[in-house]
Amino acid sequence: MSIQVKNLSKSFGQTPILADISYDMDPGKVNMIIGKSGSGKSVMLKCIVGLLEPDIGEVLYDGRSFLHAEFQVKREIRKQIGMLFQASALFDSLTVEENVAFPIRMFTRQTSAEIKQRVAFCLERVNLNKVEKLLPSEISGGMKKRVGIARAIALQPRYLFCDEPNSGLDPLTASVIDKLIYEITHEYNMTTVVVSHDMNSVTNIGDKIMFLNEGKKAWEGSKQELMTTSEERVREFVFVSDFMKQKIVV
Repeated sequence: MSIQVKNLSKSFGQTPILADISYDMDPGKVNMIIGKSGSGKSVMLKCIVGLLEPDIGEVLYDGRSFLHAEFQVKREIRKQIGMLFQASALFDSLTVEENVAFPIRMFTRQTSAEIKQRVAFCLERVNLNKVEKLLPSEISGGMKKRVGIARAIALQPRYLFCDEPNSGLDPLTASVIDKLIYEITHEYNMTTVVVSHDMNSVTNIGDKIMFLNEGKKAWEGSKQELMTTSEERVREFVFVSDFMKQKIVV
């Protein structure tokens, strides 16, 4: 269940976004990609899952090339990927139940009864009850995120990608989403990649962390190493409130 990024670079026109990034994700763990806004985090995530094509570099899933693979190989890998988007990306015209069932209907030949059973299991796993007939407009932002997680795990993926999963949530709800992501990752032994600039998420669930700075990999290590690193750019990001206080005093 390994994911390897090798020498990844991406530009939009004449503007470089990512520059020669290599990063090995730890299988069965929560791998964080952190950095300031505009550092290239989401672009990197989209390159890894194939939503964007990098200019240079390679992405390997269990040693298999993804970016340069044939259509059928890409389709097989995509079936093993679950994705939680920043804005949940639920279909407004579909009920909660239909949203979770969508990837199952697209990628499998399961019967209606089997799909209904799987959907019920996934919704129960994210602690949602009696909402299956509701539309996304009828539930809260935190519930939408949980529906997004339920949909992301519907196909029992080997890889889970989360783009700013706590965006727009209050601290308590964000903590609930963090806990779910961490539990599901370790319960199902998935390789999870989370893009975030939320230090609470990093310290709560990050097993391995990479810090991006202006499109370049500036640091990587464990959560414990993150808190004690001497790398100034990382420390400024991690302890931003302390740095701001110092600047104000000066």
